[in-house]
Amino acid sequence: MHAPQSTLAEPDSDVIAERRTLWRWHFYAGLFVMPLLIVLAITGTLYCFQPQIEPMLYRDRMIVADTRAPRFSQDALLAKAIAAEPRDAVATLAQIETDPTRSAEFVFRLPSGESESVYVNPYDGAVLGTLSVEHRLMRQIRNLHRGLMLGKTGELLMELAGCWTLVMIGTGVALWWPWGSAGRRAAGVWLPRLSLNGRAWWRDLHAVGGVWLAIGALFFVLSGLPWSNSWGKQFKALATSASLGYPKGAWGEAHVHSTAPGKASPEGGEHAMHGMAMKMDDLPLHQTPWAVGATVVPDSAGHAAASRVPLDDVVALAAKHGIADDYGIALPSSPTGVYTVSYFPADPQAERTLHVDQYTGRVLSDISYQSYGAIAQVISYGTSLHMGRYFGMANQIICSAISLGLAALSVTGFVMWLKRRPTRTLGAPSRPAKRPPMRAWRGGLALVGVVFPLMGATMLAVWCLDRLAFGRRSGAQARA
Repeated sequence: MHAPQSTLAEPDSDVIAERRTLWRWHFYAGLFVMPLLIVLAITGTLYCFQPQIEPMLYRDRMIVADTRAPRFSQDALLAKAIAAEPRDAVATLAQIETDPTRSAEFVFRLPSGESESVYVNPYDGAVLGTLSVEHRLMRQIRNLHRGLMLGKTGELLMELAGCWTLVMIGTGVALWWPWGSAGRRAAGVWLPRLSLNGRAWWRDLHAVGGVWLAIGALFFVLSGLPWSNSWGKQFKALATSASLGYPKGAWGEAHVHSTAPGKASPEGGEHAMHGMAMKMDDLPLHQTPWAVGATVVPDSAGHAAASRVPLDDVVALAAKHGIADDYGIALPSSPTGVYTVSYFPADPQAERTLHVDQYTGRVLSDISYQSYGAIAQVISYGTSLHMGRYFGMANQIICSAISLGLAALSVTGFVMWLKRRPTRTLGAPSRPAKRPPMRAWRGGLALVGVVFPLMGATMLAVWCLDRLAFGRRSGAQARA
C-alpha cells in the first residue's frame, strides 16, 4: 500500500515545486520590470496621442485659420523662415502638410548644435513662432519611453525591461493556468472574484487581468524590441544578411531603381559622419520607417556651381510618386547632399523613401514597401499598430487600454508584495526543497537568452545571485 501512495504523491510534489520555482522567477521579473513598465505604459499612452496633443499644446504655432486664400509656395515659405532665423542657422527639414488649418514647419540646425522648428502661416507668410525640437514635450516623452533620458544606459535598461517582460508573461500565464476542474469555472479564472477580501482579492485582480492583457503585452514587446538601440540594430543586420529585412543599400538591388553612390565629400559633406557613410537614421527627419533606417544616403551627381532644384519641384515630384501629404523632406546641407523624401503613413504599404539629386531633380533611389524583406514588412505593420496609427482612434484607444492595464498590473503586484512581505526583507517566494525537472522551461529560458544575449547575461546573474543568497537555506530544507 505504501508504494502506490508514494507513486501518487510524487506528481503532486513535482507540481508544487514547479509552481514555486515559477513564482520565484515571476517575482524577480516583476521586481525589475514593475517600475519601468509603469513608465513605458504612461509615456507610451501619451505618445500614442501625439497627433491630438501637440496641436493643442502649440496651437498658436501649429494651427492657422483656413482663409481659403492662395497659399505661398514652399520656397517662399522657406525664405520667410530663413529670414527669421540667425544668419548661421542651416535649414535641414521641410515638413509638408496639405491640411488647410496647419502651418508650414521648417527645421533649422542652430550654431549651438540643437534644432529648432519655425512655423509660418501659409496664407500670409507671417512667422508664427519657434519650437525647440529637442525640448518639445513629445520628444521628451519619447526619450523617456525609449531610454529614461539616460542615454545608452537608459536604452539598455528599457531593452532589458522588454525582455524580462517576456519572462513575466510566460511565468504569469503558467501560474494562472486553471488545473483540473477549476478550468470549468469562470470565477477566479476568466473573471475576478470581487467578493474576496484582502490579498486574495488583489491576487484575483492581478491574475485574471494579467491573462487578459498577456497577448497585448507580448505584442508590445515583440513590436518594440526591433527599435531598441542594442538588440534592434543587431536584429536589423541579421535580417538584412538573410535578405529578409530592409534593402541592403540604395543601389545594387534589382528592386531599387538607382545609380551608384558618389564618394563622400572630402570636406565632410552629406555622407561623411564620423568617418562613415550617412544613413537614413542620421537625417533630421521626425520619423523614419524601420526598414530604411540603415540604408545609405546617396550623393548628388552635380557640382556646387549648378543651381539647386526648387523645393516646390521636389514636392511636385513626390506627388507624382503618390506622396501627397504629411511627409518630411530632408534638405541637402552640403554640395553633395540630396533631397530625401520620407513618407511614414499609417498604412505601411504606402511607405516610400525617395532620394533626389539636388541639381538635376533626378530620383537617385526609390524604396517602397514592396522593396522590403518579409521581416521588415511584418515589423512595419507591428510599428503602425504599436504606435496606434493603423486604424485611427480605435487603434489609439486599444493601445492605451493595454498600456494602462499593464500599469495597473504593476500596481496590483506591488500591493500584493507589500501585503506578504516580511518586515525588512525582500520577500521573495521561498525556494522549493526539491528541484523540479522543468526541462521545457529551462530550454525556453535558454532559447530566450540566446536570442536576447543581454537578457541571457542578466538571467545568469539572477540565477547565480539566487543560488548564493538562498543556497544554504534550501539545502537545509532539503535535508529536513
